[in-house]
Amino acid sequence: MTYSAPQTYEAILARENVARLKRAVAVLLIVTLIFVAMALTGLLDPQRFADAWPAIKQLSSEMFPPDFRRYHSWLRPLADTLATSIAGTALAVALSLPLALLAARQTTPHPIAYHTARVLLNLLRSIPELIMGIIFVAMVGFGALPGVLAVGLHSVGMIGKFFAESIEHVIFHAVLPQALPQLADTTIYRWEYNFRASTVLGAVGAGGIGFELIAALRVLEYAQVSAILICILACVTIVDGIGAALRKHLK
Repeated sequence: MTYSAPQTYEAILARENVARLKRAVAVLLIVTLIFVAMALTGLLDPQRFADAWPAIKQLSSEMFPPDFRRYHSWLRPLADTLATSIAGTALAVALSLPLALLAARQTTPHPIAYHTARVLLNLLRSIPELIMGIIFVAMVGFGALPGVLAVGLHSVGMIGKFFAESIEHVIFHAVLPQALPQLADTTIYRWEYNFRASTVLGAVGAGGIGFELIAALRVLEYAQVSAILICILACVTIVDGIGAALRKHLK
């Protein structure tokens, strides 16, 4: 059986053209889906933004300059928020490690344990922190504790999933020594996220600076709202900087 070079070249070219066409169709479908979603949500409606402009100007005039006169009363809530993020992340890591071993195919003792662990991780990841905060406030009362439980258990869903995947990737060499840098990296990223999440849990009575933010919003003290947001931004920036430094050190 013989074949000519031009025929082979034409076949390769045809396959490349088909692949390009498939990619173009996929991109077109994605772009269409994005524009449909933007249209359905009003993002492409200029009249909505035009109607909102007077309210934006009014709100901006009330938010600036920021009012820091009550800054001393925000120090303890900010400390509570930081403590909530640290304690919640520690709780998440402590619970995620054994769950990750059960959720990794190579380390799970039984398929039932594997699927049970995976379902549990999916469940914890699917419930928002605010919903968990409401549940835990009802269970243990107001304060930082329900915030710790909310961010901690919600984080188990994500941290446990990434821990399990990291373990599966390096299981053939050595589980913890090889996976430890990835586990630490995931933990630091989640701590940064937990700090940001902890700032809003005060909305449901879980303590922290979020409580002060919601209180200022309820009485329409927008100058204090902007001041609290600046404090939160400063703390988030510091936490992100610490996280980046820790990741650099671990590498």
